[in-house]
Amino acid sequence: MKTLVAVLASAAMLLAGSPAAAEPQPVLPSRMAAGADIRLTLPRPTGPERIGTVSLHLVDRSRPDPWVPAEKVRELMVQIWYPARGVHGHPRADWVSPGVAARINPPGSGFVLPVTHGHTGAPAALGRRPVVMYSPGFGGERTGSTALVEDLASHGFVVVTIDHTHDAQFVEFPDGRIATHSIPPPAGPDDEESSLGKVLDVRVADTRFVLDKLTAISRGHNPDASGQALPRGLAKALDLSRVGMFGASLGGAASAETMLVDRRVRAGLNLDGTFFGRVLTAGLDRPFLMMGADYQSPDDADQTWDQMWTRLRGPRYWIQLKNAGHLSFTDFQILLPQSGTPAEDSEPLIGSIDGGRSIAVQRPYVRAFFDRHLGHRGGRLLAGPSARFPEMRFLP
Repeated sequence: MKTLVAVLASAAMLLAGSPAAAEPQPVLPSRMAAGADIRLTLPRPTGPERIGTVSLHLVDRSRPDPWVPAEKVRELMVQIWYPARGVHGHPRADWVSPGVAARINPPGSGFVLPVTHGHTGAPAALGRRPVVMYSPGFGGERTGSTALVEDLASHGFVVVTIDHTHDAQFVEFPDGRIATHSIPPPAGPDDEESSLGKVLDVRVADTRFVLDKLTAISRGHNPDASGQALPRGLAKALDLSRVGMFGASLGGAASAETMLVDRRVRAGLNLDGTFFGRVLTAGLDRPFLMMGADYQSPDDADQTWDQMWTRLRGPRYWIQLKNAGHLSFTDFQILLPQSGTPAEDSEPLIGSIDGGRSIAVQRPYVRAFFDRHLGHRGGRLLAGPSARFPEMRFLP
């Protein structure tokens, strides 16, 4: 049985953006002899809004699946998180779907996976809200940064998280099918750039398709392939004149590349991801935030960030989180310590910063950026260092 540490080591490679073949999803270390199960939890959102959530099955009939040619259409699962009018009678959603949970946390593991703070199918609150897209790291699922996603929703944003099918390790569809990671490894070192370029292009196409379907929802249509009813009021909650995007690792690179080719995305944020694609040459003329780990060795620094910084012609921000690691911008930063993983095994992945404090620092900066550039409010944290958050360093 793989341990949580081994699983996350594989996840670290995938989230770093290497187009290598994915390992099977990690399972949690067995605690059968250690007493009661450990219940893993996510930190409570900090905003005043209650949260609703709904998962949608979307089918793009204009293109076959790029990774499994036998699949003649591209199928995606997305999840929408939004401020809710009321949540009574609407249960809290699980962190991952039942089929995925069975793969990563089999019976007898000694762990109970988290329950989110989003209530399934709750009616949407009144008022049109800015929309923020989220793309996970390479090989990761849409749930990867739920702690950040929920917090944005609790402060009045609609957040749409995307599972990139056959890029993610597992994607479960409503009929119980589970699509697995199927991206072939590069043929050799000379093929890595082109392989990663294709992964990036597929993610951009996925995101633009999802934006099209959000437009359909806002016009009163229901694009869900399974025909499930949409939450009441959701169509009127989407303000698609104010769209942003963020992502962890390769998801951050996808945010920048999507902005380059689709002007519907007005602001973007990269969480510790290496930049790839045409955007490194063409640059961006709209707001962009780069939030990364504070790597101690110059050899670990990402040179594409220096290159991208010079190509940003709109409002630009570059901040580093002290003592963070590459996976500090995912839910693993809070779940790994809860699992009892020894610090010497987890620190190469999530750094030495306390996971709860890491999330508490990240959330206001992510929110301040989208508040300023989508909500036309606040954003004072972006002006420079804050005594409240000394862990965040401004560059250059």
